[in-house]
Amino acid sequence: MRVLGVDPGLTRCGVGVIEGEPGRPPRLVAVGVVTTPSDLDHALRLLRIEEGLNAWVGEYAPDTIAVERVFADANVLSVMGTAQAAGLAMVAGARRGISVHLHTPTEVKAAITGSGRADKAQVGAMITRILKLDAPPKPADAADAVALAICHLWRGAGQSRIDAALAKAKRGSA
Repeated sequence: MRVLGVDPGLTRCGVGVIEGEPGRPPRLVAVGVVTTPSDLDHALRLLRIEEGLNAWVGEYAPDTIAVERVFADANVLSVMGTAQAAGLAMVAGARRGISVHLHTPTEVKAAITGSGRADKAQVGAMITRILKLDAPPKPADAADAVALAICHLWRGAGQSRIDAALAKAKRGSA
């Protein structure tokens, strides 16, 4: 299974692609960020994120997309931009009939480190170990996207297979 993880953000939207199967070590396929300048018009920033996510989906053909579930924060403007970027990731999957799943930051940390309260350094260290890398992916947004993909592979793979079968059956009957 190939999973695209998306750590949504308006300035830096982390993306990471892994391949693997539950019970086997995953393999890193690609990692990076889709960036937008903060002085660009908001609508144009969203357009750039959409174009970047569509390029990643087109190039790496994931079986599923794992997106960080946006949670409330004191900074409403930051949450709004993050939620908009998350929505773009969901649309990129839906447009191609790819299942999209949301995972909370706590769920991801628990899946990767065993503790839902792990810090970024602990998550990065575990990603490095799990994927047998020399160093954690940089920047942190990219590492978070890879963690999301691993979390989904380990926790959501069964649901993804069910969703994919249902979507295929639906397309076949249409």
